[in-house]
Amino acid sequence: MHFVCLFVFVFAASLLPAAASERAFPFDRELMLDVAPMPGSKRVPIIEIDANGAASIDLWCASLRGQASVAEDSISIVPGPIQPTQCPADRQSGDESLLAALAQVTNWKRTGDVIELRGATTLRFRLMTN
Repeated sequence: MHFVCLFVFVFAASLLPAAASERAFPFDRELMLDVAPMPGSKRVPIIEIDANGAASIDLWCASLRGQASVAEDSISIVPGPIQPTQCPADRQSGDESLLAALAQVTNWKRTGDVIELRGATTLRFRLMTN
């Protein structure tokens, strides 16, 4: 009986780190917005947040830096200035809308490889696995 209890305890303890990493914010990993590319483009927005809060944001058209603060289930993102680019109007509009949504996120949730950033709009990202 003691052997069975010990086995169950050891097995359960071995699962804890994996379960914790499944719920932890994926710092230093690329997160791709879970949407199809815009017509005429293969690009999809990607963000990466370093453990120190530095954020790299690639939009539909432009790229920029920002700052993020991540806690247990809360997050705030402050995008830096966007540099003007030569892009079609629909992609520039998409950049502006996505930046506004990112600036309004207040919470995050991770389910496996899916990260949801929640605010006025919920943005769904997937961990890049390549």
